[in-house]
Amino acid sequence: MDIRTLVVDDDQDSCDLIEKILKKEGYRVVTMTDGRRVEDELRKSAVHLAIVDLKMPEISGLDVLATIRAHDSDCAVILMTGYATLDSAVAALRGGVVDYLRKPVREDELLGAVRRALAAKGLALLPEEELHRNIGASIRDLRKKRTLTLKQLAKRTGLSVSLLSQIERAESSASVTSLYKIAHALKIRLPELFARV
Repeated sequence: MDIRTLVVDDDQDSCDLIEKILKKEGYRVVTMTDGRRVEDELRKSAVHLAIVDLKMPEISGLDVLATIRAHDSDCAVILMTGYATLDSAVAALRGGVVDYLRKPVREDELLGAVRRALAAKGLALLPEEELHRNIGASIRDLRKKRTLTLKQLAKRTGLSVSLLSQIERAESSASVTSLYKIAHALKIRLPELFARV
């Protein structure tokens, strides 16, 4: 699924940073520094997720949230602020915000909030690719933990070095039989390969 994200923050540097982080993860991102233009953007195309700064000079993040809710009650919204207060947090939660982040936002916090927000709405970014990436990373981590080379793992599984490399890099999906052989060679139970999923 093509996840479309709208970032609304009067600070262009903040917009650029968030856009860079999200695009690296494969999200389509539209940024704007004027929250008054949100309604026009929502009329043009569907938005799955909005990341909105709470404190902006022309219009508040809570007003932007109200505009989003009036147009699309199902859009996931994350509010961020450098001025967190209990009142603003309560108002945000009442407005159906799925997360509330403190600025400056760290990359891991932002991505975690985005994933939780999309999961809460039943959306995901290409789940098959995510699955392949997680399985490949698990295999690579377990192989390295056991100080095995790809060549040694290939010898133990009867699979080619090329195929194992492609599975680890998520360039190829592994059959259940291949995964079973890999798990057996790593001396683990098959479900452990899915620990990151």
